[in-house]
Amino acid sequence: MIDWHQRELVPNGTLLSEDARCRYYHQDFFALARGDGFDPDDPGHPFDAILLDIDHTPDALLNPSHADFYSEEGMMRLRAFLRPGGVFGLWSNDVPDKGFLAILSSVFDQVDGHVVEFENPIQDKTAANGVYVAKVEKGP
Repeated sequence: MIDWHQRELVPNGTLLSEDARCRYYHQDFFALARGDGFDPDDPGHPFDAILLDIDHTPDALLNPSHADFYSEEGMMRLRAFLRPGGVFGLWSNDVPDKGFLAILSSVFDQVDGHVVEFENPIQDKTAANGVYVAKVEKGP
């Protein structure tokens, strides 16, 4: 993904690559989430947004070791890396799940689940995916 952005192969790749606020790190996201944060140069650095498309869904994981991230404790750790007004966004291959929305609601101040429909030419049908959006309105 980093290479795609730097080679301008994705929408806004140039815009993001040229923005001084945007930095790319080739790191283990889950290790960073369990540790001191997502900026190896500035541990604990708060972010305005954390946007993810990692596992298929919060329940359909690419690796079983990711499960703790989607727990209430994992979301509490993630929230700690967002500044007031910060947003966590997560793409899912399935429409939003009520159980994960409940976990997000127990941790974040504002939570929404959105269904995204699009024509899938490979399957020759309309596909429905989900986006979770969770916002921190105030500090800890």
